[in-house]
Amino acid sequence: MPTAFLRLVLTLLLCGGAIAEPLNEPLKPLPGIPRQDAGRVALGRQLFHDPRLSVNNTLSCASCHQLDRNGADNRALSLGFDGKPVAINTPTVLNASLNFRQFWDGRVQTLEEQSDVVVTSPHEMGSDWDTVLKRIGEDPDYRRSFSAIYPDGLTKVNVQRALAAFERTLLTPGSRFDQYLLGDTAILSYEEKQGYQRFKEYGCIACHQGVNIGGNMFQKFGVFGDYIADRGQATKADLGRFNVTGDEADRAVFKVPSLRNVALTAPYFHDGSAATLEQAVDIMFQYQLGRMPGNEDKALIIQFLKTLTGQWEGKP
Repeated sequence: MPTAFLRLVLTLLLCGGAIAEPLNEPLKPLPGIPRQDAGRVALGRQLFHDPRLSVNNTLSCASCHQLDRNGADNRALSLGFDGKPVAINTPTVLNASLNFRQFWDGRVQTLEEQSDVVVTSPHEMGSDWDTVLKRIGEDPDYRRSFSAIYPDGLTKVNVQRALAAFERTLLTPGSRFDQYLLGDTAILSYEEKQGYQRFKEYGCIACHQGVNIGGNMFQKFGVFGDYIADRGQATKADLGRFNVTGDEADRAVFKVPSLRNVALTAPYFHDGSAATLEQAVDIMFQYQLGRMPGNEDKALIIQFLKTLTGQWEGKP
């Protein structure tokens, strides 16, 4: 069913039969789930939950990207195959397909490339593709599935394609804010609408923009002050995009995270250093905007952020 038609049906249902015009706002509602081959998606879902992708059969993609925990794992730093913390916070996999790059430092562009890095990382899954393909190939169900779906059967590229196909279904449309953007202006309270207005007025929207409310640009963490120095105990991961480019201008520069489902994805930032949404908002105001809001404005913005919680597979 075309996305435009789905939106029309949604607005009709929400507005008691009256056709509501979508709002002309700088933020846009999430698109519908893209049409894909159902077999590839099912195969990708199976692979996503398969610990055989890790060197010691202990870690799957779902170990850190827990779909019942909003696509992350609620840890500041996830644990790798060896039980040791990895260097950087695990971002949610929900809506990740809409990001312009993957990883905090943006070192790859596609979900296919992302899975390659994670599987072979000595700190995450610690495996290699020869081992992965051997294990998967020993499973007759996998062999049949790959042969039926891909002309060239089981290959590294096809494993990556299947994983990415599943991950592209992990969109969370249907948030109250999306419904507001689609024309149901009564669905948000006065306070939530005021929070959105403050979000725009203070300049949060300069970085958290577009359909994913972030995920489409890089930004220095600490425009008005050195957050990492103030936090202390700097690590290589704190260098951000500098680790990719070697450019001094890229020190402490990271991909701006999406704010979709942000009320449910604590802890926050590349280091997981903000345990609560309130703390994250304070840090953003101090270090990114260079000023602090009054308590009322802060409370309104947080109310707005809570309207960004969407649905996956029809569930909040």
